[in-house]
Amino acid sequence: MIRLAEAKDAHLVHAVMMAAFEEYRHIDIPSSALSETVHSIQESLSHNKEQACLYIQNETPIGSAKFSLNENSLYFSRLSVSPQERGKGIAKSMLSWLETYARQHGKREALCQVRMSVPQNIKLYESVGYVICGEEVVVKPNGSEVKTVFMKKIFEG
Repeated sequence: MIRLAEAKDAHLVHAVMMAAFEEYRHIDIPSSALSETVHSIQESLSHNKEQACLYIQNETPIGSAKFSLNENSLYFSRLSVSPQERGKGIAKSMLSWLETYARQHGKREALCQVRMSVPQNIKLYESVGYVICGEEVVVKPNGSEVKTVFMKKIFEG
Protein backbone atom coordinates (compact mmCIF):
# COMPACT_ATOMS: atom_id res chain seq x y z
CA MET A 1 0.00 0.00 0.00
CA ILE A 2 1.23 3.49 -0.82
CA ARG A 3 -0.17 6.47 1.03
CA LEU A 4 0.53 10.11 1.68
CA ALA A 5 2.68 10.69 4.73
CA GLU A 6 1.58 13.08 7.43
CA ALA A 7 3.89 15.20 9.59
CA LYS A 8 3.55 12.57 12.35
CA ASP A 9 5.05 10.04 9.89
CA ALA A 10 8.31 12.00 9.48
CA HIS A 11 10.23 9.41 11.50
CA LEU A 12 9.07 6.67 9.10
CA VAL A 13 10.05 8.67 6.00
CA HIS A 14 13.40 9.43 7.64
CA ALA A 15 14.09 5.81 8.65
CA VAL A 16 13.48 4.46 5.14
CA MET A 17 15.52 7.26 3.57
CA MET A 18 18.47 6.69 5.93
CA ALA A 19 18.47 2.95 5.21
CA ALA A 20 18.31 3.56 1.46
CA PHE A 21 20.97 6.29 1.32
CA GLU A 22 23.44 4.67 3.76
CA GLU A 23 25.35 3.17 0.83
CA TYR A 24 26.21 6.75 -0.24
CA ARG A 25 27.74 7.74 3.11
CA HIS A 26 31.32 6.81 2.24
CA ILE A 27 31.51 7.87 -1.41
CA ASP A 28 33.65 10.86 -2.41
CA ILE A 29 30.75 13.28 -1.93
CA PRO A 30 28.10 11.78 0.39
CA SER A 31 24.44 12.40 -0.38
CA SER A 32 22.91 15.36 1.41
CA ALA A 33 19.97 13.06 2.17
CA LEU A 34 22.09 11.70 5.01
CA SER A 35 22.06 15.09 6.76
CA GLU A 36 18.28 15.33 6.85
CA THR A 37 16.64 14.83 10.23
CA VAL A 38 13.25 13.69 11.47
CA HIS A 39 12.71 17.29 12.58
CA SER A 40 13.59 18.81 9.19
CA ILE A 41 11.22 16.40 7.43
CA GLN A 42 8.48 17.01 9.97
CA GLU A 43 8.85 20.78 9.57
CA SER A 44 8.73 20.54 5.80
CA LEU A 45 5.62 18.35 5.85
CA SER A 46 3.78 20.34 8.50
CA HIS A 47 4.42 23.66 6.71
CA ASN A 48 3.46 22.23 3.30
CA LYS A 49 6.89 22.94 1.82
CA GLU A 50 6.78 19.42 0.43
CA GLN A 51 4.85 16.20 0.75
CA ALA A 52 5.92 12.60 1.09
CA CYS A 53 4.54 9.16 0.41
CA LEU A 54 5.19 5.87 2.14
CA TYR A 55 5.14 2.35 0.75
CA ILE A 56 3.87 0.10 3.55
CA GLN A 57 4.10 -3.69 3.43
CA ASN A 58 2.88 -5.83 6.32
CA GLU A 59 2.61 -2.65 8.44
CA THR A 60 6.30 -1.90 7.81
CA PRO A 61 7.45 1.12 5.79
CA ILE A 62 9.84 -0.08 3.08
CA GLY A 63 9.70 2.83 0.63
CA SER A 64 9.35 6.58 0.69
CA ALA A 65 9.69 9.62 -1.52
CA LYS A 66 9.46 13.35 -1.00
CA PHE A 67 7.75 15.55 -3.56
CA SER A 68 6.27 18.95 -4.30
CA LEU A 69 3.79 20.29 -6.81
CA ASN A 70 4.34 23.41 -8.85
CA GLU A 71 2.37 25.01 -11.65
CA ASN A 72 2.73 22.25 -14.23
CA SER A 73 4.66 19.42 -12.61
CA LEU A 74 5.43 17.19 -9.68
CA TYR A 75 9.06 17.22 -8.58
CA PHE A 76 10.17 14.24 -6.52
CA SER A 77 13.34 13.54 -4.59
CA ARG A 78 14.79 11.05 -2.12
CA LEU A 79 13.00 8.11 -3.71
CA SER A 80 14.00 5.43 -1.21
CA VAL A 81 13.56 1.68 -0.98
CA SER A 82 14.94 -0.36 1.92
CA PRO A 83 18.01 -2.22 0.61
CA GLN A 84 16.64 -5.68 1.45
CA GLU A 85 13.47 -4.93 -0.55
CA ARG A 86 15.11 -3.75 -3.79
CA GLY A 87 14.53 -5.48 -7.09
CA LYS A 88 10.87 -6.20 -6.32
CA GLY A 89 9.26 -3.35 -8.29
CA ILE A 90 8.70 -1.10 -5.28
CA ALA A 91 10.40 1.96 -6.80
CA LYS A 92 8.40 1.54 -10.01
CA SER A 93 5.18 1.23 -7.99
CA MET A 94 6.03 4.42 -6.14
CA LEU A 95 6.80 6.22 -9.41
CA SER A 96 3.44 5.11 -10.79
CA TRP A 97 1.72 6.34 -7.63
CA LEU A 98 3.49 9.72 -7.87
CA GLU A 99 2.53 10.07 -11.53
CA THR A 100 -1.12 9.25 -10.76
CA TYR A 101 -1.08 11.77 -7.91
CA ALA A 102 0.36 14.40 -10.26
CA ARG A 103 -2.31 13.76 -12.90
CA GLN A 104 -5.06 13.91 -10.27
CA HIS A 105 -3.77 17.36 -9.36
CA GLY A 106 -3.70 18.59 -12.96
CA LYS A 107 0.04 18.27 -13.55
CA ARG A 108 1.44 17.39 -16.97
CA GLU A 109 4.84 15.99 -16.00
CA ALA A 110 7.06 14.57 -13.29
CA LEU A 111 10.66 15.68 -12.73
CA CYS A 112 13.65 14.59 -10.70
CA GLN A 113 17.37 15.22 -10.41
CA VAL A 114 19.82 12.30 -10.34
CA ARG A 115 23.55 12.03 -9.73
CA MET A 116 25.35 10.98 -12.90
CA SER A 117 27.52 8.75 -10.72
CA VAL A 118 24.49 6.53 -9.99
CA PRO A 119 23.67 5.14 -13.46
CA GLN A 120 21.37 2.45 -12.06
CA ASN A 121 18.98 5.18 -10.93
CA ILE A 122 19.07 6.85 -14.34
CA LYS A 123 18.32 3.46 -15.93
CA LEU A 124 15.42 2.89 -13.54
CA TYR A 125 13.77 6.17 -14.50
CA GLU A 126 14.45 5.63 -18.22
CA SER A 127 12.81 2.19 -17.97
CA VAL A 128 9.49 3.83 -17.06
CA GLY A 129 9.61 6.63 -19.61
CA TYR A 130 11.75 9.40 -18.11
CA VAL A 131 14.22 11.19 -20.37
CA ILE A 132 17.26 13.31 -19.55
CA CYS A 133 16.36 16.93 -20.18
CA GLY A 134 19.33 18.77 -18.76
CA GLU A 135 22.51 18.65 -16.71
CA GLU A 136 23.71 20.62 -13.72
CA VAL A 137 26.82 20.65 -11.59
CA VAL A 138 25.73 21.08 -7.98
CA VAL A 139 28.33 22.77 -5.79
CA LYS A 140 28.13 21.53 -2.21
CA PRO A 141 28.85 23.88 0.75
CA ASN A 142 32.39 22.46 1.01
CA GLY A 143 33.04 23.31 -2.65
CA SER A 144 32.70 19.75 -3.94
CA GLU A 145 31.02 19.41 -7.32
CA VAL A 146 28.39 16.78 -8.11
CA LYS A 147 27.36 16.22 -11.72
CA THR A 148 23.62 15.61 -12.03
CA VAL A 149 20.99 15.21 -14.71
CA PHE A 150 17.41 16.39 -14.70
CA MET A 151 14.93 13.78 -15.83
CA LYS A 152 11.37 14.34 -16.96
CA LYS A 153 8.34 12.31 -17.92
CA ILE A 154 5.56 14.04 -19.79
CA PHE A 155 2.20 12.40 -19.27
CA GLU A 156 0.23 11.29 -22.31
CA GLY A 157 -3.38 12.42 -22.71
